[in-house]
Amino acid sequence: MLKKVIADALELRKAAQFSEDTKGLIKTVATTDGYRILVMNRIRETARKFHVPLVNAVLRSAQQAMAGIEIGKDVTLGEGVYFVHPVGVVIGGNARIGNRVRFYGSNTIGTASDNGYPVIEDDVWIGAGARILGPITIGARSRIGANAVVLTDIPPDSIAVGMPARFRPIEK
Repeated sequence: MLKKVIADALELRKAAQFSEDTKGLIKTVATTDGYRILVMNRIRETARKFHVPLVNAVLRSAQQAMAGIEIGKDVTLGEGVYFVHPVGVVIGGNARIGNRVRFYGSNTIGTASDNGYPVIEDDVWIGAGARILGPITIGARSRIGANAVVLTDIPPDSIAVGMPARFRPIEK
């Protein structure tokens, strides 16, 4: 767990564009809600691993009260996930979130348990108000536009916009 917490701090320092020195790392740890959310989630993951359900439930409630974010009890977060604006973010069930994914606020990931949950691969950016619903996969390095409603798989290196979302490759 300690390795993940350190890796999270290093990734968030880059994402938050703090300086690359120790001062930037301290600023990341001390001032970003996203870091505190990740630390609590790492503790929750460890509690699940050792079958300690009360810790998971208490920390889930603390995340909701402290940052306005709801992360389901079986969600897996990769390293350096960055909640730019955590208020209103809901990640349900057993969704899997890759490394360095950015959430820009008021996002919904997943639907009712009978529908299944999304897999979001590495380096994806999810715009404010975006919804990703159902058992779908968002490909690596994709960008989900603000207020997009994504109901189908999005291939890697794509941009998805609209309701329902349509996608196209990122122009390089």
